[in-house]
Amino acid sequence: MNLSIPCAPKITTCPGPPLAAVAETGISPPARNVPTMPTGTRLRLNITGMHCAACASRIEQALRETEGVAEANVNFATEEAGVVFDEDRLSLRDLARVVAAAGYGVVLPGAEDEERAARQRELRTLRRKLWFSLAATALIMAGMHIIDLPLWALLALATPVQFWAGWQFYRGAWAALRRRFADMNTLIAVGTSAAYFYSLVVTLAPNLLARVGADLHVYYDTSAMIITLILLGRTLEARARGRASEAIRRLLRLQPDTATVIREGEEVALPIAEVAVGDTVLLRPGERIPVDGEILEGESAVDESMVTGESMPVDKRPGDLVVGGTVNQSGAFRFRASRVGAETVLARIIRLVREAQATKAPIQRLADRVAGIFVPIVIAIAIITFVVWLVVGPNPTYAIIAAVAVLIIACPCALGLATPTSLLVGTGRGAELGILIRSAEALEVAGGIDTIIFDKTGTLTRGQPRLTDIAPAPGNTEEAVLHLAASLERHSEHPLGQAVVRAARERNLTLAEPDQFQAISGMGVRGRVDGRSLLAGTVRLFEESGLALGAVKDESERLSAEGKTVMLVGADGEAIGAIALADVAKDEAAEAVDALQGLDLEIFMITGDNRRTAETVAASVGIERVRAEVRPDQKAEAVKQLQSEGRRVAMVGDGINDAPALAQADIGIAIGGGTDIAIEAGDITLIRDDLRLVPEAIRLSRATLRNIKQNLFFAFFYNSLGIPIAAGVFYPLLHTLLNPAIAAAAMAFSSVSVVTNALRLRRFRGEV
Repeated sequence: MNLSIPCAPKITTCPGPPLAAVAETGISPPARNVPTMPTGTRLRLNITGMHCAACASRIEQALRETEGVAEANVNFATEEAGVVFDEDRLSLRDLARVVAAAGYGVVLPGAEDEERAARQRELRTLRRKLWFSLAATALIMAGMHIIDLPLWALLALATPVQFWAGWQFYRGAWAALRRRFADMNTLIAVGTSAAYFYSLVVTLAPNLLARVGADLHVYYDTSAMIITLILLGRTLEARARGRASEAIRRLLRLQPDTATVIREGEEVALPIAEVAVGDTVLLRPGERIPVDGEILEGESAVDESMVTGESMPVDKRPGDLVVGGTVNQSGAFRFRASRVGAETVLARIIRLVREAQATKAPIQRLADRVAGIFVPIVIAIAIITFVVWLVVGPNPTYAIIAAVAVLIIACPCALGLATPTSLLVGTGRGAELGILIRSAEALEVAGGIDTIIFDKTGTLTRGQPRLTDIAPAPGNTEEAVLHLAASLERHSEHPLGQAVVRAARERNLTLAEPDQFQAISGMGVRGRVDGRSLLAGTVRLFEESGLALGAVKDESERLSAEGKTVMLVGADGEAIGAIALADVAKDEAAEAVDALQGLDLEIFMITGDNRRTAETVAASVGIERVRAEVRPDQKAEAVKQLQSEGRRVAMVGDGINDAPALAQADIGIAIGGGTDIAIEAGDITLIRDDLRLVPEAIRLSRATLRNIKQNLFFAFFYNSLGIPIAAGVFYPLLHTLLNPAIAAAAMAFSSVSVVTNALRLRRFRGEV
């Protein structure tokens, strides 16, 4: 068991920007969305040796009963435990001893390579035992049904299968027995031992059984085949679970081992752990970026697909940010390291995904509770089956075989794997697509929302004004009006002026240098360009300056009626045109809204802007329900009002300004761009600023939840149908199915099929 990373020492509150922002507003978020986190050091333990959900429950119980442990959750599929404990009262080795005492393995922090090697050794051991038991079982089957081997030869073949290949079942059963517990190992050990020792008595003392009228047939083939089939199931299961964790391993492989750093004018190759904030890092074409930073010199195109999910390379130049783990494609550049180690975007993404995979969804807690009490119930059913068939059956042997079949077929592996494996694959696939899901509960809740609310500014819109229209007066052209206005605003710091300058440069207009520039607070600017006296600003500025609007007036009023901000442009005492600017919707906003409507979601937009502007933006993207002029502190109340109507609400915002509403919503979706994103902000965080990821997140959540329900149905259906068949309830109709070997094959198949079904989520394709 790998005691891996104290990822955030001394957590006392729920991390992330939203809570800080919530505190500043004085709004208390609902307990269901922002639970009080246990106080203490949080770490993750990688555990080896678990074989079913009952194993996970046993470790969880042992940890929770330990003085100084505030919280413990064990995930069977990820083979991890999330623990919050008091570091002043317990050490890592204390926790390791607790888990070891429960019968499981521990690997201390920093030994991930050792832990990986141990898992590979375990898989190799499973394969060796499988191949040996497969060969021995084949000989036993041939010796019993084809070539008629003597009983002592069958005993010689079956014994190493029982006590070498199957020793792990005895070891696990003994560990459970010492703690008055029963698990899957108990069922297998008891079931196979019954078949083996019955056959041993037939071989060594047949007269004892003959006196009670028992069948003198041996069942070495049954016990050997059960062990072989279960080993086959565990081998396939271990391989499948390894593939389920592939997303995390791919992320871990993104970070290079070394970086080229400029120290005292020299290029020095350093281990990645020695790169410090402020270091200048040199990157050549084809190299992977080692840490986060800001480009100082040089230009290139960077492939950020493995971090953001964006397939197209992103052009980078001085001042742009780069993310560790992405690939430099074309040019060489130098950048200043801004985040290293655990603070890089990649490290935070990995940490968030791991924490999500270590949590439990409500539906999983139900499955765990069922699995925890299932084994004792099965043992009771097996005893009842034995007693009933001992009384009414054809002979005592039939009673033994029926009881063994019940024990074998009822192993709750499939039940324990049903939920965590789907969550493991779903959250990993989400990370690959640029969708970070904070917890299993968030993923489950997101699949059931029926209403989604968008913030406007910076979420649906670009968050900065852009030129939308130019209305020149008669005798003037659009280019002439824009040239004069942009030249005048060339050195302005006002967002509207900067937007005009950007638009002129996008049209490749050559700007002149303004003279006598003067900013008039709240109204506009004046100055001279190319010898002409210019004025740009509001209607009030023109009225106070005595300039008649003329033909520009009607166009100005039309553009204002569309919710746009209008800048009038005058030259040499007359209005020559009107320029309209607006915070326009993002290019993909309408597509995202249409996709969400296709998912039968009701969509609202909430904004602090005036109603006319809000309705214009909403109409442009296809949203009909708008709540405008809402203050930031009122957004959470608006969410609460919708919830009071019985809706399950998701809120989409930038993760900072919308923190109260994100916290109030059933699911908060924080959307951002690259390294600027507040990764800790919402229940779901979208790595890149692309609204099309919102419907993808909902689709992924629904697909994962659907996959979980399929797995749970299959697991419950399998046990519900298999136990009565094994117990002989349908005797003599299904008499031929009353065979422990068939039960073992069915049990192994059920576990493998559940994991295989979960792995289908790896093929989930985002449409972005």
